[in-house]
Amino acid sequence: MRIDRRFVLALLAFALALLSWGALSVALVWSTVDEPQRHMLRTVLTERAPLIAMAFVVTLGLVVLLLRPVYRRWITAAARLAEDTQTVLGTGVVREITPRGSAELRALTGVINELVRQRARLREDMAQQVRLASQRIEQERSRLAALMAELRQAVVVCNLDGRMLLYNARARSQFRALSSTPALADGAELIGLGRSIYTVIDRRLVAHALDHLRRQMARGQPDPSAQFVTSTPTGQLLRVQMTPVRDPSESGLGGFLLMLENITEAFEAESERDRVLHDLIQGTRASLASLRAAVEVLDDPALDASMRERLQHVVREETATMSRRLNDLAQRSTEARRTRWPLEDMLGADFVAAAAQRLQAIHGARVNVGEVDATVWLRVDSFSLLQALAYLAGRLVDEYQVRYLQLRLAPAGAHAHLDLVWPGQAMSTETVMSWELDPMQGGAGASPLSVREVLDRHGGEFWFERERTRNQAFFRFLLPQATAPEAPAATALLPQDRRPEFYDFDLFQTSDSNQDLAERRLVDLVYTVFDTETTGLEPTGGDEIIQIGATRIVNGKLLRQECFEQLVDPQRPIPPASTAIHGITPEMLLGQPTIDKVLPAFHAYARDTVLVAHNAAFDMRFLQLKEARTGVRFDQPVLDTLLLSAVVHPHQDSHQLEAIAERLGVTVFGRHTALGDAIVTAEIFLKLLPLLAAQGIHTLAQAREASKKTYYARIHY
Repeated sequence: MRIDRRFVLALLAFALALLSWGALSVALVWSTVDEPQRHMLRTVLTERAPLIAMAFVVTLGLVVLLLRPVYRRWITAAARLAEDTQTVLGTGVVREITPRGSAELRALTGVINELVRQRARLREDMAQQVRLASQRIEQERSRLAALMAELRQAVVVCNLDGRMLLYNARARSQFRALSSTPALADGAELIGLGRSIYTVIDRRLVAHALDHLRRQMARGQPDPSAQFVTSTPTGQLLRVQMTPVRDPSESGLGGFLLMLENITEAFEAESERDRVLHDLIQGTRASLASLRAAVEVLDDPALDASMRERLQHVVREETATMSRRLNDLAQRSTEARRTRWPLEDMLGADFVAAAAQRLQAIHGARVNVGEVDATVWLRVDSFSLLQALAYLAGRLVDEYQVRYLQLRLAPAGAHAHLDLVWPGQAMSTETVMSWELDPMQGGAGASPLSVREVLDRHGGEFWFERERTRNQAFFRFLLPQATAPEAPAATALLPQDRRPEFYDFDLFQTSDSNQDLAERRLVDLVYTVFDTETTGLEPTGGDEIIQIGATRIVNGKLLRQECFEQLVDPQRPIPPASTAIHGITPEMLLGQPTIDKVLPAFHAYARDTVLVAHNAAFDMRFLQLKEARTGVRFDQPVLDTLLLSAVVHPHQDSHQLEAIAERLGVTVFGRHTALGDAIVTAEIFLKLLPLLAAQGIHTLAQAREASKKTYYARIHY
């Protein structure tokens, strides 16, 4: 246990007082005796100096033994009681303070615990009133979240500094496609509450559009807006429409709303069409010139037979060339119309269930769902495909008296087989071709399209097969498969009943200024709280990072849904002792990216934020050793919850993560996983902020200066 500095100072003061008392006593005795007695006293003191010094040391030791229990009983116990009381007062933690020290201090602890219980009851009553009053507001928030989630347009709302304060799931997906490392960061380095839109869109473009909005608003235009097209750092093209977010208090501009559309593919398709038209025009112009010249020469009656034959050959060649160009253009136009038809991604099992219900309701036949692969996702126009199925089923029921149908779905490479099966007799190839090419007229499935045209829209195929062993026949549709949507990152760490929040309107009040970061308040800063798992504890001895996990704090809120979590291939063995702690095995790291790819992605995720970690010296040493290799440098400020805990609780025995969490009422989960530890550290950090403020520590500079003065700041790796 570390010796209390104040106790050491008290002992030194007592020793100095004891020495002063002894010196004063000798001086008084010396002044009352004559010279012979002084000589005798000098001889006695000189001969017995070691004994006197030993007696002084023994006396001092006895005093230490006597004073230490007293000091711990009164002074240390009182200091710990003050720290525990401040923790309960500053964080709202409801817990019993352990009685320590004298009977008087124990009685005082009991009174404080009773006050804590009374305050907890009052807070619960107040919280109940707040919950009742907030129900309507929560309904409005839920409606907003539902509306934003259902929008097919990517929407981002920013304050005037370009900080994102709202975005929907479509925008998150869009930004993931724009990310330079989507496989690692899930687009998280580009989008997030409090992040800057200028990482994607040039600041000058936004400023120009804002000036345009202000001029429109000054003229009183009812629906001001601005549009522009920009390229992203990854080479994608975005069409952006900007509209103002008005400030109701000043009737001015409080922010702006961006509707984003990735037009890269559309632009490339348009460019290809322009190129085709240009080639057609140039080629046709040359062919027409050749034809005109040949026709003019052919009109000459003096032309001989051989020349006439050559010119006729030229006419035939140029005519054939023009025909090929026109046929090619027609084919490309058909393909373009087919690819432009809107198709949606749909779970195959859902489509089969809907089709079975529709066919049974329309035709009265019994429709059974057979073998269906639950993992297959289809890219289809579900309405027209249901029409085709209903049309074919109707003809089977009407013309062949089929009363039993079955639907099956199975993967087939990049496509899927959808089968409409019936028992009994087959039909001729001519009948199948007729049904395939005829317009789907008659019944509830009436449509001017044919089954073939529906399949052409999907880029699929259609045919008829017979299963003689089962006495069955079926129509088979070959349809394109879609990629199953990815599960949200870190879902297991979110409460089951919690809706992810992608907005924070309090950010309307924040503003970037030229104020030095060190002088900004702790509650106004944006933080990246992170943790690493490693192969061992020696960063300079060859140990490597095997996992990085991080979360963000914006506007005093922990954003659990904006996490960073990535395993790393250390390219070296993992000691079994390390695996026993974090549970990461060598097999889990097979195929994972190396630190060269992961660290730049994490650097982008943590850009423009203050780093926070527990025992940050350890984690930062690992990052700093990789800066030269990866080309990224972590030069932002760093705060350490270990040191901050020592600042607010200098008399506590332990500042380990679990001990601090227990002291502050933070639930520990996912321990010794990088993301789990990062989230626990973030919750601890949020609890420490009001305790630091109670000690007069409000700014980043004050927090860093106080951290440097703690005992644990001496630790280096």
